[in-house]
Amino acid sequence: MGQWKLSADSLGLTEADFGQKTWQAVFAELIATALFVFVGAGSVIVVGGPLTDTGGVVAIALAHGLVFALLVAAIARISGGHINPAVTFGAVITGRMKLSTGVLYVAAQLTGAVIGALLLEAALVGEVEGNLGAHVLNLEVLDGRGAGVLVEAVLTFVLVFAVFATAMDKRGMANLAPIAIGLAVLVDHLVGLRLTGASMNPARSFGPALVADFWDDHWVYWLGPLIGGGLAALVYYLTFMWGNEEE
Repeated sequence: MGQWKLSADSLGLTEADFGQKTWQAVFAELIATALFVFVGAGSVIVVGGPLTDTGGVVAIALAHGLVFALLVAAIARISGGHINPAVTFGAVITGRMKLSTGVLYVAAQLTGAVIGALLLEAALVGEVEGNLGAHVLNLEVLDGRGAGVLVEAVLTFVLVFAVFATAMDKRGMANLAPIAIGLAVLVDHLVGLRLTGASMNPARSFGPALVADFWDDHWVYWLGPLIGGGLAALVYYLTFMWGNEEE
């Protein structure tokens, strides 16, 4: 697979020239996010019903984790394989990516998420569509919506910390980055699926919510991941990368 980095800097995307390389990266993010939403949300619909069956939880976690790992590996050399506004946000606030490029990434991710949800809706008969796998807080277990924000923040911290450690840090084990990142998504689902749905990704929440017109507590799935992703990026960068990037 060779050495690659999830750093926009290494991809030449830190200049806001909006040239061919930038647009290729943006299109790759759109395609990958569409596929991620189709498979991830599709797995929720296929399992169906309340998530009381451990086998169902494992199946959904595996679907999300494995497809995310595959997609990161597929587009890493093109865009860095963010596939998540929380990852892009972390890259921007630590200077890994220009704000202008980050805005294009997030727009592509949200557009791709909607396309993925639309494709899923087109493939299913109406009575099984439900909310198209949109995320829902389990308020029978959570201690309020603030707890939902906390859970999403912690889960996203795990994911983005893994991204920085294995892919954005030049000293990281870049060849193993897709596996590590996919495992972070998988493990987070095992913990968070019955609590918040384990979004960790505003785009994954946005696509099904828009297409199904299901907006219950949607703000949680933006605030939590952006807080967690931003904190993880800052903690890793300031603690382990700042001053060491030339080594």
